Amino acid sequence: MTQLTVLILAAGQGTRMCSDRPKVLHELAWQPLLQHVISAVKPLAPERMLIVTGHGAEQVEQAFADQAITWIRQKEQKGTGDAVRSALPTLHGASGNLLILAGDIPLIRSEILDRMVHAHDAAGRPLTLLSTTLEHPTGYGRVVRGLDGEVQAVVEERDANAEIRTIREINSGIYLVALSHLEGWINRLNPNNAQGEYYLPDIVAMALEEGGIHAMHHTDSQSLEGINDRSQLARAERVFRDRKVAALMASGVTFTDPESCWVAADVTIGRDTNIAPHNILGPGVVIGSQCQIGPFCHLVDTTIGPEVHIDAFSHLEGANIVGHSGVGPFARLRPGALLERGAKVGNFCEIKKSRIGEGSKVSHLAYIGDADIGRKVNVGAGTITCNYDGKNKFKTVIEDGVFIGSDTQLIAPVRLGRDAVIAAGTSVSKDVPEGALAITRVPQRHIPDWHQRKKK
Repeated sequence: MTQLTVLILAAGQGTRMCSDRPKVLHELAWQPLLQHVISAVKPLAPERMLIVTGHGAEQVEQAFADQAITWIRQKEQKGTGDAVRSALPTLHGASGNLLILAGDIPLIRSEILDRMVHAHDAAGRPLTLLSTTLEHPTGYGRVVRGLDGEVQAVVEERDANAEIRTIREINSGIYLVALSHLEGWINRLNPNNAQGEYYLPDIVAMALEEGGIHAMHHTDSQSLEGINDRSQLARAERVFRDRKVAALMASGVTFTDPESCWVAADVTIGRDTNIAPHNILGPGVVIGSQCQIGPFCHLVDTTIGPEVHIDAFSHLEGANIVGHSGVGPFARLRPGALLERGAKVGNFCEIKKSRIGEGSKVSHLAYIGDADIGRKVNVGAGTITCNYDGKNKFKTVIEDGVFIGSDTQLIAPVRLGRDAVIAAGTSVSKDVPEGALAITRVPQRHIPDWHQRKKK
């Protein structure tokens, strides 16, 4: 294959988004639109990846600062042709082919681009464009072919007569150009149009004069759609979700109601796991095999090991569940929550920055924050680690085998020794020795005839 360079155009403002944020930073499946395009071209192993920025350039470049990208600034947004012109100094002396595509086509697939690269090399033409067929092609340039199937012209909507407008094959705006021809074509562009802009599609006519065009048609029109407004973004979100869920199901995951779930681009799920309806699996979620995720759960930045049950209406963020554990229903695991093998966190419990040791149980109505809980500990209903004094946060350490009765307050910093027992209703403010019983109850009193006295 000929040496390949990629040029992504990401300078536009995206006025129809009605947003202060650059269009390519709007998210689909919790990733910026531009990231989807970058991910699609990476498997092609380009020599370099160039991205043209303009509106909100600093925001865009900062968002991708950790990636190997050559950034090019388009000082004034004077059209797609001008955007490519701004890249010419960087491309000077380069050989091979240049793949040009927009940064707002998040559904583009690597296999389509790979096929286009091979088709370009096989055709031997200086320009290959990617085309598709639309049921309603209004607004797009039409690909006009002769009886032999060869491209005769690409006619923009504004220049098309009634006959040409009946053509449904359109130019997607994705080009593969021989760099040996590019600079000459770009320098011949002129802004003689109502907008006073330099249009990249104008190089098509030049290519027809200098070796011809190959138009690679692809039937998957959804993959080539750009995002111009929020309605289109929502439609693309559904398409991406359907693709992602279909791929997960093909790998052995069950979705009871796929259309009711939303799944981030980087989610991974092990085989024989079941996902109930109405789940949101956000970014950074890894779910192991043979898990059960109940309905109406929300997971973000969470790793779940094998054979874990997450019951309904649970919210997990920044948590790590080793495996063979149960969570919920109505449980909340906040960042730093670690559940070791066989641990259980039950209904209406909140865990924050705490380790729940192997086989330990926090079953009902508890708050555990900044705590280290050992093995086989039982935390009774209504237990609270009082970790915050209004200024600083302190740690609670609970060693193996401790039994904590209901309605207990553990006032940090405090340590409960191995096999200690904390009586129900106790406020623990001092360390409890190993094997001891801690109790701070006020003695029970009875006031005789209280009922009669209350009446009087």
